[in-house]
Amino acid sequence: MLKITPYLGIIVLIVSIGGLWYPVLGYFLLLVFAALFLISPFRGRWFCGNLCPRGSFVDFWVSKISRKKKIPATLRSLWIRLPIFFLLMGFMGYRITNAIESLNTFEKIGMVFVMMCLVTTAIATLLGSYLSPRTWCSFCPMGTAQRLLGGKKYPLKLEKEKCISCKKCEKVCPMQLKITQNAANPDCIKCGRCVDACPKDALQF
Repeated sequence: MLKITPYLGIIVLIVSIGGLWYPVLGYFLLLVFAALFLISPFRGRWFCGNLCPRGSFVDFWVSKISRKKKIPATLRSLWIRLPIFFLLMGFMGYRITNAIESLNTFEKIGMVFVMMCLVTTAIATLLGSYLSPRTWCSFCPMGTAQRLLGGKKYPLKLEKEKCISCKKCEKVCPMQLKITQNAANPDCIKCGRCVDACPKDALQF
């Protein structure tokens, strides 16, 4: 991961809480959307593991209080993730349409983004503390979009002849992926923790 990754979580609090008084902060989400859609066609979910403020928040803040349980496999299913994606995007579109028709349109739209950030962060925090920090990320609409756009790009590669099946890579994977079974999983967030943990240098991007 990048050196700045552990510090990006503060942005979530600034937008979610500060945005209640300064709705213009909500427009930061547009920068996030632009960045992930520009990066994902070339590097898949790399944004999630390196530049996502919420990812940083759950990894380095929520993880301190997390029970670190297993993420339910059903949450990874596209049958669950796609409806959530369309529901959330549809609701956000509906709210923005209503905001356009009101006074103070600029601030109203900003508040739509703030509330979206606040609600999803609250859900991520609850799930992350009760289950595993990255539970939200297993079905996050933006993570799902990145998977569909570039899930096969910049894959993790496993040199099986070097692997000793110690599974240290899987123990440090925040997404709880079965790396020794499928290193090139499209939900890999390219954080590099598995690469650093491997005692035989059997993993690389």
